[in-house]
Amino acid sequence: MQRPQVRVLHRPLNFMAAVYKKLHWTEHSKIKMRQYGLSKQKLLGILYRPERKEQGIVPGTTAVMKTNNKFKNKWQRKAPGEIWLMYKDVKDLRKIISAWRYPGISKPGEEIPIPEDIRQEILREEA
Repeated sequence: MQRPQVRVLHRPLNFMAAVYKKLHWTEHSKIKMRQYGLSKQKLLGILYRPERKEQGIVPGTTAVMKTNNKFKNKWQRKAPGEIWLMYKDVKDLRKIISAWRYPGISKPGEEIPIPEDIRQEILREEA
């Protein structure tokens, strides 16, 4: 009888710590998640596998996005648009600042399409 082969992956002990930082969800981000109907799991998927990455409107922040233009079938369609997430890395912590839905499709390299109420609130928090 043959023994099944076992593959051992050799990675440093701190491999997972280097890739994943502890997340801190701000109250603003929690409010916007409820407002736009976004789950933590959906936003984590965007955070770890973004379609595009841009510099945020606040210095030192990063914004990531994923398009929402997939269609299930003829009767159940998702609205085309984008889901954005803004975060800031602080030492060993990743601070989730805000999340929002943009109803259109933005072009890479242009200014991030962020609703005016969110822009004012973020700039007020950072000041």
